[in-house]
Amino acid sequence: MILKQFYLNCLAHASYLIGDERTHTAAVVDPQRDVDQYVTFAAEHGLEIRHVFLTHFHADFVAGHLELRDRTGATVYLGAAAKAEYAFTPLHDGDLVEFGRVRLKALETPGHTAESISIVVLDLDRSETQPYAVLTGDTLFIGDVGRPDLRVSLGWSATELGGMLYDSLHAKLLALPDGSLVFPAHGAGTLCGKALSHETVSTIGEQRASNYALQPMTKATFIDLVTADQPDAPPYFPYDAVLNSRERPTLDEALARELKPLALDDVLARQAGGAQLLDTRDAAEFAAAHLEGSINIGLGGQYATWAGTLLSRERPIVIIADPGREFEAAMRLGRIGFDHVAGYLDQGLRSVDMRVDLTRRTDRLSALLAAERLGSQKPPLGVDVRTPPEHATGYIAGSVHVPLNHLPEQVADLPKDRPLLVYCAGGYRSSIAASLLQHLGFTDVSEIAGGTAAWEAAQLPLTTAVPAQPTRPFGTVGEVSAVGQGTWEMEADRAASVAALRRGLDLGLTHIDTAEMYGDGACEEIVAAAMDGRRDDVFLVSKVLPENASRSGTVQACERSLRRLRTDRLDCYLLHWRGRHPLEETVAGFEALIAAGKI
Repeated sequence: MILKQFYLNCLAHASYLIGDERTHTAAVVDPQRDVDQYVTFAAEHGLEIRHVFLTHFHADFVAGHLELRDRTGATVYLGAAAKAEYAFTPLHDGDLVEFGRVRLKALETPGHTAESISIVVLDLDRSETQPYAVLTGDTLFIGDVGRPDLRVSLGWSATELGGMLYDSLHAKLLALPDGSLVFPAHGAGTLCGKALSHETVSTIGEQRASNYALQPMTKATFIDLVTADQPDAPPYFPYDAVLNSRERPTLDEALARELKPLALDDVLARQAGGAQLLDTRDAAEFAAAHLEGSINIGLGGQYATWAGTLLSRERPIVIIADPGREFEAAMRLGRIGFDHVAGYLDQGLRSVDMRVDLTRRTDRLSALLAAERLGSQKPPLGVDVRTPPEHATGYIAGSVHVPLNHLPEQVADLPKDRPLLVYCAGGYRSSIAASLLQHLGFTDVSEIAGGTAAWEAAQLPLTTAVPAQPTRPFGTVGEVSAVGQGTWEMEADRAASVAALRRGLDLGLTHIDTAEMYGDGACEEIVAAAMDGRRDDVFLVSKVLPENASRSGTVQACERSLRRLRTDRLDCYLLHWRGRHPLEETVAGFEALIAAGKI
């Protein structure tokens, strides 16, 4: 048996070829859309690709199953719960695909998606009963598990899928022998999880011992854990997930249509008609000179992910690249299904050598010069475009935080009458942000070359201080956050609500108000998940419903709330509104709870 892993760093994507040397047969699992490497490897080893598997409809890339089907005649296999426009063989739990001394066994492992499967690999020359490996798709990663919230926009509940994921992990994957190798579909850098390792292979035993999500816990705790603090998913994710279920043009067909040189005047006319100019050169080259209105997303970074995040699928793209790199730029867009490239600027930016009136530049400042300008009488406004976890580790004092993926919708909050100084960790994202701001009409934009890495290398300080929130005195408690977080109707989206409350706590909004009425207690359970490990940071308020507000009813209602909130006390307990029970009874109940230390 041959088992070969192919790893695509820019998308943190792992795919696999499994071959049998006796029958010269191969299967490919979760292929990327540009499939030449699988065909070449198979030919070099005397193999024919006859089977191609998708463990699920991937959201972060368009898979190459149709490309392999059309080039090699391979049969496509999907989980039995999948629905697709093209012909495929459905795999139910326990179904086998065998060729020579290789046996592939399907496990239905829904959770990341409803149709997810894992593939157990048996090398029959080693053992006819003990698995050699399991290809887990996005169900189980090294150090993490698949996030269950990516199908919310397609009608699935993250809580429902999270429950499925818990069952799949415990009933299916953790039932495999500890020595079974684990080969996932992604590694660190993907947005399909939050804590993936840089390792690309492990064992079931290692994951059982070290993976945070596989430790003993209830299903409810697991759902809270794996739905909280997930990174924002790019807007193209639902599009790609649907596209992977459809019959569509192959990558070769798309590139044949797209790779055409365009004269400068043609590019300008298309731009005037709404086309997006995508400059794929390095940040330093872009800063020195670029066509006005173009957006810089360099090929040297997570090019496809950022293009899919910030560019529109509704408007054509014209590529500006260093001559000879146009194919790469279009092909990598094709990996995420962005097949709306109209062409590329012939000869790249050389074509505007005699038209300097069409070009603009961006100042890239050294860390020391940036610090000098920030300390001047009329300083620019620093704009940190890193992620929230990066920002929390330290930022330049006085700067505002606008994560790059949220820049388009938050740009109205930035002043156009003040210079902007953009920075990220190393300079890649700040160049994207600066170009986007210029595209949106900001005329005085510069960036810090090298980002916070260069800033710290110059021994300049970063701050981690959270801006102080206003407080006010409250009874015998002392100072309480004057701005708090309410929880009415939060039960509609549990995962997002837990994340929002935690973010509020991070920002100093430590006053949380809930009630037994809200979601029939479900909102109190959400609060419990949000303040897990942080109870002492929270000023916690709940309320008793009027119909429960007799002396004994008040005590019993409070005790139910404490159980849902997973705490031994409330900082403040309120009567929600006046009802039929005399106020004296409610007050007597309150006094009994105070005496017991429960409020």
